[in-house]
Amino acid sequence: MAVFLSDSAEDTLQFGEEYAKTLKCGDVVVLNGEMGAGKTVFCKGVAKGLGIDDEVLSPTYAYMNDYGGKLYHFDCYRLRNGGQAEALGLTDYFYAGGVCLIEWAENISDVLPETYRTVEIIKTAQNTRKIIYE
Repeated sequence: MAVFLSDSAEDTLQFGEEYAKTLKCGDVVVLNGEMGAGKTVFCKGVAKGLGIDDEVLSPTYAYMNDYGGKLYHFDCYRLRNGGQAEALGLTDYFYAGGVCLIEWAENISDVLPETYRTVEIIKTAQNTRKIIYE
């Protein structure tokens, strides 16, 4: 595990862009952090690092946003268990060849792939974050 200290949303975005360089097709990344910690800002950076120009928005009500098959951004906040994710077809995307970024993955932990990476974003003050990653 490594640690990055972010002093601003821009730092978090840039870190996400750099982190994208460590990802390969098919990687699944679980994003941990409280609401408002900066998970979606991190996702915007990853998208930029993957060469995606689309605006990245939180998929809270859609459950998952697909960015051209390169990036699948999940928000599982409203799911109660992995069975719901399976019923919605969300787990199929774990094996679709793009990078999967999953917010609130603890809600579907019973259906996550056997191997995945973890990024935890901890809000340390109004604008600062401690990002623990592998």
